[in-house]
Amino acid sequence: MKIKSKISNASTEFNSNLQHNMAGIEELQTFIGKAKDGGGEKSRKRLEKSGKLTARERIHILIDHESWFMELSTLAGKDLYEEKVPAGGIVTGIGMIHGRACMIIANDATVKGGTYFPITVKKHLRAQEIAEKNHLPCLYLVDSGGAFLPMQDEVFPDKEHFGRIFFNQARMSSKGIQQISSVHGFCTAGGAYIPAMSDQSVIVKGTGTIFLAGPPLVKAATGEDITAEELGGARVHTSISGVADHAAENDEHACQILREIVKHLGKPQQPKVNLIKPRPPAYPAEELAGIIPTEATKAFDIREIIARIVDGSDLFEFKPNYGKTLITGFAHIEGIPVGIIANNGILFSESALKGTHFIEICSQEKIPLLFLQNITGFMVGKKYEHGGIAKDGAKLVHAVANAQVPKITMVVGGSYGAGNYGMCGRAYDPSYLFMWPNAKISVMGGEQAADVLATVKVAQMEKMGTPLSAEEIEEIRNPILEKYARESSAWYSSARLWDDGVIDPRDSRRILAMTLSSTLHHQWNKTENGIFRM
Repeated sequence: MKIKSKISNASTEFNSNLQHNMAGIEELQTFIGKAKDGGGEKSRKRLEKSGKLTARERIHILIDHESWFMELSTLAGKDLYEEKVPAGGIVTGIGMIHGRACMIIANDATVKGGTYFPITVKKHLRAQEIAEKNHLPCLYLVDSGGAFLPMQDEVFPDKEHFGRIFFNQARMSSKGIQQISSVHGFCTAGGAYIPAMSDQSVIVKGTGTIFLAGPPLVKAATGEDITAEELGGARVHTSISGVADHAAENDEHACQILREIVKHLGKPQQPKVNLIKPRPPAYPAEELAGIIPTEATKAFDIREIIARIVDGSDLFEFKPNYGKTLITGFAHIEGIPVGIIANNGILFSESALKGTHFIEICSQEKIPLLFLQNITGFMVGKKYEHGGIAKDGAKLVHAVANAQVPKITMVVGGSYGAGNYGMCGRAYDPSYLFMWPNAKISVMGGEQAADVLATVKVAQMEKMGTPLSAEEIEEIRNPILEKYARESSAWYSSARLWDDGVIDPRDSRRILAMTLSSTLHHQWNKTENGIFRM
């Protein structure tokens, strides 16, 4: 049934919301612009002088001209270190190559020579995780000096550090998920395993080099004098060592060879998903910025968001009269079926049971799930604890954790406490997770955290016979409020890769369509649940 919007874009409230949220969107665009600038003009000029393109220029040539590149985690590394690491020093995202969705991972050599900071490793591994989950071919555009040595203890030795990249390559290749690389610059030490472990690899003449130890280390270890090209250039690896399979004249040629490799891959499997002809929503996406209230605590009808994202603004609601603080229903996005689970208030037992039932249906019918988060958490209090809200919430968490259909999460408001878990937060392996600029995420709201900690401190001091004044209580609360305001922001989250990107709300439909499309490249596993506490 078509959602009938109750929004008036001429109202004072709408225009106040619009002005407030557009400021956030403009801030996002500024941050993204700075991230995409990479290491700056000087670094780009140095790259150009050596005959190389930037990471994003290579990607532009690589993908189909009529398509677009859905970049992921562009704000990774923002304000994270004393050293500036724009976009985490690596570009990742989904691009179409000969009509096939591929994961592209490209080192940005303008940022510290493409070396790997801890956030670089984390972003690289997340891209591989998405590729493995969705059976997407991985294309690595290599131009890296390897690990950032001053932070080697945070990059090298642990399970989720640098070596995991090659572990993932081996596992994905064994599953038939193609690993393809092109070497455009340095590919040194452990990094040399990226092309060596790829199904097919390309190397650019004159600029691409692959070796476990570069000329200085060879000189120190053996006394041998040798140039980088003689040690591990394109001629060496395509005609002597066999480490690379194709020699390219330049970056453009390398990207053309990569396109040819993808063109000749076998056809991917597809799940039995009932696709239909796409239809645009009945309401414009531009209105989304006018719907979200200026105050995060103010309620709004989540159907207004859904109406501007789904085909025809049609939503067939499931259990519309039960558990009304959770909206569940069937819809399509660009013709792809999707089961929507969206917050319309706090979660009660009825809401949790309704969500659990709906997830079971979607898992059985092989329908992807879209979670729209705006959640303060589950209801608390004696009545609800005695009513078993913990076990009812656990059912929802069970269902979310075990669902084997694609799960995409978009945080459009708050994401707090156990509500984050029940609505498929990062810990529950969504295929993708995005945030809007206004979104907030933390264990609880800042006000609640300040009240809890202040109450504990007041009780301690009263026991000691030294009660606190109102001013002293505020002195306790204010730093907590400031800390939570900073740490719950979308910028803080995205810098640490708690999400896959902060997005312009007006781009939501296009991004959701691309992500849903990227999940249709393999047969999904059967969902099996554990024990539900009854």
